[in-house]
Amino acid sequence: MSNLVDDLGQEMLYLPGTASLVQDIDKRVMVVLRDGRTLIGYLRSLDQFANLLLTQTIERIHVRNKYGDIDRGVFLIRGENVVLCGEVDFKNSKFKNLTQVSQEEILQIQAEELKEKEEKQKILKKAFQERGVPYYSIDSMADDAF
Repeated sequence: MSNLVDDLGQEMLYLPGTASLVQDIDKRVMVVLRDGRTLIGYLRSLDQFANLLLTQTIERIHVRNKYGDIDRGVFLIRGENVVLCGEVDFKNSKFKNLTQVSQEEILQIQAEELKEKEEKQKILKKAFQERGVPYYSIDSMADDAF
């Protein structure tokens, strides 16, 4: 193990891999999952496979300049689904220009955006087929990779 120096000139212990999350136990963390969901909760436990146990978890949904939170309670996350995990500092957040809306409203906005995206995909697929070119959406390719 080696030591690093933080912004204040203090030495920090460097822990490789999942072990680096040990310092975030009992802190509020944000986890981005492979399927695109964003979870925020208190990290209570983890193992060598990056399986995470969060409590007081919320799922935060962002659409355009709005966001909404859905309570999820205790959440066990399999390590292979974790894309990003880190401590959250809401006091110094740079995302203060986002507007919080109710759970029902954000789900409705998300459904509308998904419908618009699907319609654009259909138009694009039709255009490709008319030209005799196979069409693969990014979403379908991502599903095949996992």
